Amino acid sequence: LGVLNLEGLWTRYEDPAPVLAEISQLEPEKATRRMQGLYQEPLKPELIEVRIGEMKDAGITTAASITPQHTEALAPLTVAAGLDILVIQGTVVSAEHVSTRIEPLNLKDFIYNFDLPVIVGGCASYATALHLMRTGAVGVLVGVGPGAACTTRGVLGVGVPQATAIADARGARIRHLDETGRYVQVIADGGMRTGGDVSKAIACGADAVMLGSPIASATGAPGQGFHWGMATFHPTLPRGARVETRDLGTLAEILVGPAYENDGRRNIFGGLRASMATTGYANVREFQKAEVMVAPALQTEGKDLQRSQKVGMG
Repeated sequence: LGVLNLEGLWTRYEDPAPVLAEISQLEPEKATRRMQGLYQEPLKPELIEVRIGEMKDAGITTAASITPQHTEALAPLTVAAGLDILVIQGTVVSAEHVSTRIEPLNLKDFIYNFDLPVIVGGCASYATALHLMRTGAVGVLVGVGPGAACTTRGVLGVGVPQATAIADARGARIRHLDETGRYVQVIADGGMRTGGDVSKAIACGADAVMLGSPIASATGAPGQGFHWGMATFHPTLPRGARVETRDLGTLAEILVGPAYENDGRRNIFGGLRASMATTGYANVREFQKAEVMVAPALQTEGKDLQRSQKVGMG
């Protein structure tokens, strides 16, 4: 499932191709400042309908994201355009948003009255995940700062190791299920590059994963060899970097193979299937019960030749 950022370049420019090409050619030391300028182009509400329509014409399930501060203004446009799933996404999203400048968004009231299923995030703690689940969201995005392009942990000093964040959200899901009978999907968001990373996220309790840089590494990706996050272009406090992503192959090869390299970055979900089979689990729900341990030497033990030759896991 692809999720379109409705506050990105695709809804600011009728033809974003020249802008994307310019970003791909920027010198590293000039990239952030120039991207701040490019993202100052106002959002064009009519392009929201156009972009969602283009996705629907492709015959796919349509999903799009907006930030909490723009939810009430933009969400009705997504319904009118025929969107299937709405994602309300920020660095951290609270069910008890507070603002002195605008009327704060009441997530619970909004989701209750909204016509589409809503996914919300991010979060990285038991309490926050539980609060978001209690809003009526069908899924919660878990992760603050683990992504390849994100600098939130350095700029803000905020974040939780992704395995811990997922495990805590898993605990919140169990409590919410006990209280309400509703199962809310835990979606691990960020920090995963390989099939092994995805496998560990599922074993920690995730139902699904949100991938960024692996998708941006696909042949023909709009970033033309680069990837950046939703806060990279913040006008006063950027919290992301434009990072280069090597062309790893087609989108299909990255997700489901076949792989022609042994680093785990191709055929990611083939890696997940093999990991489940190796540990004796038949489906995701069973795999979430796998034993998990902290093992710093897991990828280095016995790998001296690989490291010295810079192959495989070296």
